[in-house]
Amino acid sequence: MKNLPPLNYIRSFEASARHLSFTRAAEELGMTQAAVSGHVRALEQYIGRPLFHRAPRSLGLTEVAASYLPTLRQALAQIDVATGQILTVPHRQEVTLACPASLATNWLPPRLHAFGQVHPEVEVTVLATIWSETSDLIADLRITPRHASQPMQGQSLGDEALVMVCATGFLTGPNALQEPRDIRHRGLIHVLGRQEHWQAFARHHGLTDLPLSEGLKTDSSNVALEMAVAGLGCAITLSSLAEVHLRRGLLVAPFPDKIPSGWGYDLHSGEVSPTRASEKLRAFLLTEARA
Repeated sequence: MKNLPPLNYIRSFEASARHLSFTRAAEELGMTQAAVSGHVRALEQYIGRPLFHRAPRSLGLTEVAASYLPTLRQALAQIDVATGQILTVPHRQEVTLACPASLATNWLPPRLHAFGQVHPEVEVTVLATIWSETSDLIADLRITPRHASQPMQGQSLGDEALVMVCATGFLTGPNALQEPRDIRHRGLIHVLGRQEHWQAFARHHGLTDLPLSEGLKTDSSNVALEMAVAGLGCAITLSSLAEVHLRRGLLVAPFPDKIPSGWGYDLHSGEVSPTRASEKLRAFLLTEARA
């Protein structure tokens, strides 16, 4: 590999040998006649032997050139085929997205499915993050939860409303949920670090006797939702996290009032410089969120 001459020397020689004319070779290659002639002379100097018999109005191949030419043409044909294959095969692009595990489980999958229909050339890797312990992860894009009191990072995916959900069986029977105050008979499921959600629910509905300190507790929104599916109580969470459970009929939202949560998600760049793939995913997720 160390003794290969420049490719433009080879192409100028091959075209000149085919036409037996520097002028017609130059026309084919889009060069000047002087440039083609100079490439051929440089190649002759490179290999240390003449390649053409030069006459005032004609060119002829030397024996060296005649034996050299078939192998060169085969090599050039292989280069053309390899280049054509690269150009005709779609280039695979990759993007890594770091996203809170709860959002990655409930909101993200249908959006990734839709993204794949539009951009099948992009391969997405999702890193499910827990709380803020993400310093050891390297990602192209990040989705980060943000309270309204905190500065925005990147672009907002929108403000989140709260939704109270429960098992479908809670709507019937002697303790059926008919109005918000009835949930005290079914029990509350709390997500640690998000206790203010039930407080916001109580304020919105004017409930002063809701047992805000009682009930099951967990540090995971996903676990809280599954507890609600099992009939262990009522859960309150961000609407995006409850979306899949509601759509599948696993849970219901008997009181669908829009209650501001004070939380939202921001989409921003990660530790890797933006790429075409990451920008495609960024634009798609922003459109989906704002829709």
